[in-house]
Amino acid sequence: METILVTTTEKIPGHDYTVIGEVFGLTTQSKNVFRNIGASLKNVVGGEIKDYTKMLEESRDIAVDRLRSNAAAMGADAVVMMRFDSGSIGQDMQSVAAYGTAVKFREV
Repeated sequence: METILVTTTEKIPGHDYTVIGEVFGLTTQSKNVFRNIGASLKNVVGGEIKDYTKMLEESRDIAVDRLRSNAAAMGADAVVMMRFDSGSIGQDMQSVAAYGTAVKFREV
């Protein structure tokens, strides 16, 4: 798969494009028992829960990879106005969505 440019801006300097449509990349990750034990201990003393941070970073990367795959399947060259959304599903799952607008570059 050719690399799909992903940007949080609306305009891509030096490129004109046609909008193809909305594009998404989604993932849901569950916390494992070891992460839960570590988080419980951190609740007592405070501080960053590094296993959860790592899980969210991995989730973000998976969501962007899926966004790119979805855009490529639509014939896009890039995704503009990319954003993230995340939330908990119950107490043991975290979802991350990457979304934006798939675009096709126009010949100048």
